[in-house]
Amino acid sequence: MERLFSFLIGYGCGCFLTAELVARLYTGKSVQKIGSGNPGMANIMENVSVKAGLWVLFGDALKTGLALLLAFLFQGYEIGVVSLWYAGLGAVFGHNFPFWNRFRGGKGVAVTCVWLMIVLKGYGLFVCIAGGVLTILTGFLPLGAVVIPLLALPFAAAQGAEMFAVAAVSAIVMLSRHYRGIGRILRKEEPRKFRKSRGAS
Repeated sequence: MERLFSFLIGYGCGCFLTAELVARLYTGKSVQKIGSGNPGMANIMENVSVKAGLWVLFGDALKTGLALLLAFLFQGYEIGVVSLWYAGLGAVFGHNFPFWNRFRGGKGVAVTCVWLMIVLKGYGLFVCIAGGVLTILTGFLPLGAVVIPLLALPFAAAQGAEMFAVAAVSAIVMLSRHYRGIGRILRKEEPRKFRKSRGAS
């Protein structure tokens, strides 16, 4: 029951889509009408402004941290740091599948990274940096996004079988949100980011 409650706390916090708020403040439009329509940092940064994208990142990090803090305050005395794992997973689900938006949300990269950096500490930072470096080197956002939770699995396993299972679920969620992008990469149809166009001087 404590695990479910921690998950629900995380889910509630995750349902707040920072990109929706930032999009309306900066453009007066829903994020669904901007660029790809994805309520995430990358879409806002690319189609609104870098500053707006950073605000989205800040908000997503804040809501993830808040979810873990609340879960630990309410359930930490019962299940300890396990509450952080379930709250983080809940935040991932809330961000990806918010009930108020017909379960259509973002892709959860920032939320997943913040969560992993808190529960895995230095190891979490390592996997996030590795995913970021891979993204920059290849230019493929879906590839870096998927690699992050996959690399976290052995470190989560070192924390116990239960934590490995939680991390595995988050990896499956990430794969489900990026499998189309991975398919486009394999078909050589995915656009590369951080690359100058051929016509650029």
